[in-house]
Amino acid sequence: MGKSHPIALRSRVVAFVEEGHSHREAARHFRVSPRFVNNLVILKRETGSLAPRRQGHLGGGKLNAHGAWVRERLAQNGELTLDELCLELVGRGVIVHRSNVGRLLHRLGLSHKKKSTGKRASAFGDRAGA
Repeated sequence: MGKSHPIALRSRVVAFVEEGHSHREAARHFRVSPRFVNNLVILKRETGSLAPRRQGHLGGGKLNAHGAWVRERLAQNGELTLDELCLELVGRGVIVHRSNVGRLLHRLGLSHKKKSTGKRASAFGDRAGA
């Protein structure tokens, strides 16, 4: 995500608007977007502060409550694929995309890759020397 504008700039922009200038004039003067000026004035009116709001989602996603279950399920059967985990989660009433399950596994420090129990078949099948 982008970096917030400094508090000094934010206070100058709001002061400029409070002097009676329009939001578009302030945007041109300080070389910021009109939307930034609008949002800044609304933020000042609602909170009384110019501190930037928190970026990102609060509290995580749908799968945070199921982290322990996923960890336990992979301990029981480490050979599950992302698609199989998605199907088992549907059985628990949670519909998510496999990429969400992959991100959860990454956050939990788990791997979804299957263990290599045997060697991969050769490109030529049984005719290794032919």
